Amino acid sequence: MKEILDRYGILFIVDEVQSGFGRTGKLFAIEHYGVEPDIMVLAKGIADGFPLSACIARAEIADAFQPGEHLSTFGGNPVSCAAALANIEVMLEEDLPGQAARKGEQVLAQLRELASEHELIGDVRGIGLMIGIELVTDRRTKQPAAKQAAALRAYCREHGVLVGVGGQEGNVVRIQPPLTISWEELERALVVLADGLRTVRAS
Repeated sequence: MKEILDRYGILFIVDEVQSGFGRTGKLFAIEHYGVEPDIMVLAKGIADGFPLSACIARAEIADAFQPGEHLSTFGGNPVSCAAALANIEVMLEEDLPGQAARKGEQVLAQLRELASEHELIGDVRGIGLMIGIELVTDRRTKQPAAKQAAALRAYCREHGVLVGVGGQEGNVVRIQPPLTISWEELERALVVLADGLRTVRAS
């Protein structure tokens, strides 16, 4: 795709708002694909909860902006900027992207084992600690199981584990834990998830 965009002079803009800062096992998700974007949009993980976002561009693109064309009345908060610097320093010192890669591999392996036991799981996909479990009522037709996804989310919440539900049909259970989650916490979450699948299947 990048080759086609370059051929026609179209900018390649990457949204790393959710996937950036270690979530996928590398500092930025785009690094998995060996492609350099023209513009990258960042937020969320950049300052670990403090309000901050960033738009990074290649020099020749950034230099094309005129004063006032790209600004925010909320921009440049010194506390958020200090939080981002400290956050990135800790992230690199403690190798949180590497930890996310290793933990994500383990979680994906265990979820794929669960998929072999539960027809409700149509697909398990993800990278690092950005994982989705697609629930279906029929694996052959891939009929979305949105009600079951909502029920599984509710079960997990009642048992102390927070998961999201997304996807176009509302049938993808989203697992995106903190990058600092311990192995013990991950194991506990997977036990709750497995129990929830059994409960939802039986209901």
